[in-house]
Amino acid sequence: MKSLLRAEQFILFAASIFVFSLFTTLPWYFYAGLFLTPDSAFIGYAVNPKIGAWCYNALHHQGIWIVVALAGFSFGIEWLLGLGIVYVGHSAFDRVLGYGLKFEDSFNNTHLGTIGKSNS
Repeated sequence: MKSLLRAEQFILFAASIFVFSLFTTLPWYFYAGLFLTPDSAFIGYAVNPKIGAWCYNALHHQGIWIVVALAGFSFGIEWLLGLGIVYVGHSAFDRVLGYGLKFEDSFNNTHLGTIGKSNS
């Protein structure tokens, strides 16, 4: 099942690149420059795991960024469309690598399972 989920997310990541090139005239450095910015949410873990998980999940929730992209498309705000596309792509790429949405108890505990080596 994990392989299927990762394949699905890889398709979404690839689609984000295709959609970015098809529907925006933004330069590629816009995509590349913003691609890692959702990971700034890690700062929340300096406070505690609950705040860290909330920050991480807010910046990695694909539904939020799809709505942002649709709003940008609907209102003709190209940078907003681009932002939504980039963040959907980033989130999909993270999930390909096994990083899912976080539970509040630990960074390693995600909706895709535990990150890292198991204790068994």
